[in-house]
Order: sequence, then structure tokens, then C-alpha cells
Amino acid sequence: MLLAAALLAPATAFGQDRTMQKPMPRIVVIGHRGASGERPEHTLLSYQRAIDLGADFIEPDLVPTKDGELVARHENAITDTTDVAAHPEFADRKTTKTIDGQTITGWFTEDFTLAELKTLRAKERLPKLRPGNTAYDGQATIPTLDEIIALAKKESARLHRVIGIYPETKHPSYFASIGLPLEGRLVAKLKAAGWDRADAPVFIQSFEVNNLKQLHAMTKVPLIQLMAGSQGPADHAYASYREMATPEGLKAIAAYATGIGPELTQIIATDGTPSTLVADAHAVGLKLHPWTFRAENYFLMPAYRTGTDPATHGRLAEEIDTFLKAGIDGFFTDFPSIGVPARDSFLKTNGN
Repeated sequence: MLLAAALLAPATAFGQDRTMQKPMPRIVVIGHRGASGERPEHTLLSYQRAIDLGADFIEPDLVPTKDGELVARHENAITDTTDVAAHPEFADRKTTKTIDGQTITGWFTEDFTLAELKTLRAKERLPKLRPGNTAYDGQATIPTLDEIIALAKKESARLHRVIGIYPETKHPSYFASIGLPLEGRLVAKLKAAGWDRADAPVFIQSFEVNNLKQLHAMTKVPLIQLMAGSQGPADHAYASYREMATPEGLKAIAAYATGIGPELTQIIATDGTPSTLVADAHAVGLKLHPWTFRAENYFLMPAYRTGTDPATHGRLAEEIDTFLKAGIDGFFTDFPSIGVPARDSFLKTNGN
């Protein structure tokens, strides 16, 4: 598969001497929305923090603006992640939309130009679970993909190690339906950055199938098929993610993707029962980058919780180690401060 090249030889994508760059480890740590456990998600503050903590990749979820720019937000609905509600000049932009079958009322990126979005300030999405992050409310704007690429390149040069980006195309069918398709815009931005080869420090991910197949024909950058423990892709390419996780489904994915990004419970159930997904995926040459390791009891599997307060941090390092022993090839985490040392300890014990 192309992943080995992507991990071991991405330095040339930065236009730098390969000897000046430390290669990525064989198990990669992906800063989920940056270091979103410590800074408001999808901000340059969060991405910088993830890089400083040693993450190999930073992950922007990409959505478009009205004028076609790609920006990083977990959703195109921005009510909970910005101060838009406090801007009277945008009061008339509040609306109700149905996106992938879900009805949502609020403000949406596609109804704002980039210049308008840049007047907003980011805020913590989970203040009850992460009250410390609220200290950074108002300190950051919504970043563009261009700004995120520039940060990764700048920090790669400064730190002499490869820092990649791991963009997700959010709601691609929906955005195509309103005349704002993501794929061409993303590929063009990556090409402009020199990241249009199989050895680029980039993975593109999606929960949908058909847009990944489209991207497979547009770029050589490695692709990751995201999956969840329930439901199915919004483009209805398959009836369910469960079907996609079968040996037959995985074989079909291997025709267009380098790996899969399964939900944690697809690998190990909450009661600790392992599945065969790791072995089945590896059997057809697919890598596994599961999501998402978070420190709070609210997100941890029962065996790793500490006490009963949902916001209390449990034993995340132990949970990560359990999945590393199961054979995963990388992972998403809101807490690179925990994920990177856990990965490094595992590699030291088991060989890099």
C-alpha cells in the first residue's frame, strides 16, 4: 500500500533535504481537531498545541464558505463553536437546514463569506467537560486550510520533523448539492502546496464513499475510509458501516483507500471483547487509524474510568495501550499530551 511511502518519505513534499527531517514513526498520532482537549477545537491555537506536544498529524475538518474557501470547523453549523450569536449584524443569517437527514437551526459557514467568518471568534464547544478551555474563548479566528498548511510547513522546518495534515471532507454530498463541492477545492489546495503525490504528508478522510472514489481518481494522496459503529454513509453507497467492516467490504475499500478510520468500539467493544477488524483489514492491506481517544470519563470505556464525574480524567494511556497491543497503525486523540508518550512507550517496548 501507499502508506509506507507516505510515512517514511514525506520530507520531499516540503521541498527540503530528506536528511534534515526525522521520519514519522510506524504508528502515527493524529491531533484530533488539534489538541482539542486543551484548546478550543479547530483553531491555530489547538493545532499549534498538538504540534508542540509531538503529534505527527493535525486534523482539520473542512467545510466551505459562501465564496468557496475551505475552513476548519467540525460542522458547518457554527453556533456552538463561535460567538456568531453575539453578532447582531448576522442575526438574519440564522436559519434551519436539513443536513444528512438531521434538522439543525443555527448559523452555517456556507452562508458567510470568508471575510465575514473572520470577524467571528472561536469558543470551546464542550465547556462543561472542558472548562479550562474556555480561558481561550475569543482568542482565535476560524482558520483556513491555507493557514493550516502554512503552519504545518513552518513547524516542520522549525522542528526538523515531518508534520502532516489529515483533512476530513465534511458532508460532501450535501455541499455538492448546494453547488459547493469540496473535492476539487481540496485537491487544488494540496497541489498548490506541492502535496499531490503518494509520499505527501497528507491523508484525506471521509465518512462517505463516493467522494473518496472521486478523490482516488483526482489525487495520489492516501485516502482513509471513515466508519462508525452504527448507521451508514450519508451517500448510501452501503446500507451500513457494519457491512463495510466485513472482509468483503474491506476488500472493496482497499480498491480506493489506503486505510480505514473505524470507531474504537468496532475494534474492541465497550465490554472489552475484541473483534476481528484489525486482522481482517490488515489481510487486505488496509491500515487502521481509529477514533477518538479522549481523557474524560464521559468518553472512556468503562474499564478505564476514574470515579463517576463525567469530566474527570481517567486512565487514557492504559486505554490507548490496549488498542496499540491490538495492532492499530495510528490513532486520533484530543490529548496528544497523553497519546504521544503512550505511543512512544509502546514503541520503545515493542520496537520502532
